[in-house]
Amino acid sequence: MSIVIVGTGLAGYNTAKAFRKQDSDTPLTLVTADSGRSYSKPMLSTGLRKQQTPADLVQAGPQDMAAELDARVITDSRVVAIDRRGQCVQLASGDSIGYHRLVLATGADPIAPRLDGDAAGRVLQVNDLDQYEVFRDAVADASRVLIMGGGLIGCEFANDLAEAGYSVDLVFPEDAPLPRLLPERPARALQTALEGLGVRVHTGVTLDAVNGAGDGVVARLSDGRELGADVVLAAIGLRPRTALAEEAGLRVAQGISVDRHLATSDPAIHALGDCAEVDGYVLPYVAPLNNAARAVGATLAGDTTAVTYPVMPVMVKTSCCQVVAWPPPEGVAGAWQGDGDGRDLRGEFRDADGVLRGFYLTGSRIRERMAVTRDMPPLLGDQ
Repeated sequence: MSIVIVGTGLAGYNTAKAFRKQDSDTPLTLVTADSGRSYSKPMLSTGLRKQQTPADLVQAGPQDMAAELDARVITDSRVVAIDRRGQCVQLASGDSIGYHRLVLATGADPIAPRLDGDAAGRVLQVNDLDQYEVFRDAVADASRVLIMGGGLIGCEFANDLAEAGYSVDLVFPEDAPLPRLLPERPARALQTALEGLGVRVHTGVTLDAVNGAGDGVVARLSDGRELGADVVLAAIGLRPRTALAEEAGLRVAQGISVDRHLATSDPAIHALGDCAEVDGYVLPYVAPLNNAARAVGATLAGDTTAVTYPVMPVMVKTSCCQVVAWPPPEGVAGAWQGDGDGRDLRGEFRDADGVLRGFYLTGSRIRERMAVTRDMPPLLGDQ
């Protein structure tokens, strides 16, 4: 019996930790295409204002994690294929690793923007510690940063950079920030707070081209305006990494399709985290990832466990206006009702039967989170 986990992000390492709590003997191997350092990914968007270097964010190196988990951790090695019949994974080096149970914790890729211009290749993205190191090197001698994307990552980086003294432009096509999490009123409150930090928010436009201009760039917007910047950061979304699973013949939809036990269409292979679609849900957030890691870790140790998803509010780390939100499920009919003033707002979304299905809290109202979530049904309850 041997367990192989592909990926050493939060999903991979947390699964290994959960497994080792119940099984200290079975051989365990983790293989990753990156450096294998253990760190908290959500902290990448707060490092500047906290004056933390990339090295400060590292919690443990791969050798330390190997010792803690009594496991083999193979770094800088990309898995290129899964041989389901032979139950092994093939590495780019030509080596192979056998498994009895395989876990895919491969994460997601940042969506690359389609841009014109001779400096389009200089646009950066941050989805892991290695990319964050490149970004921090780039902004070390910069003063102007342009961010594409008004979602969670874009807003958090805009907040972090502005508080660290950078001149920040935030560009996105929607009418207000956090369009997937918030209705208009709290979204406007966040926008006003970001603007209060000095962030210039450009709504309803896209970035069309990036051209070099001396040591910096000039970015052309869809309305014809031009913005100067030293660094451009794209944060326009994530796409689950499904190619490895798809090429192995596993069922794939938005992500790698898994059931409540995190099993793929091959019962010897599990998947979780940003790469997985659990019972129809793709939730690229820490709380559902941790729930899934505990469940699959127990299952691998012989205690078959279904994952549960209680209400797990998304916390947006914009210190200028903190946000806690849980959007209603898509397609559910209902209406928002809210109260509050300025940036201190509370809103509830109730369906046609009056059941609370979503909420938002901003500013000082985030302390009401526990009281709100008590009244909400779980997303995936006990089986």
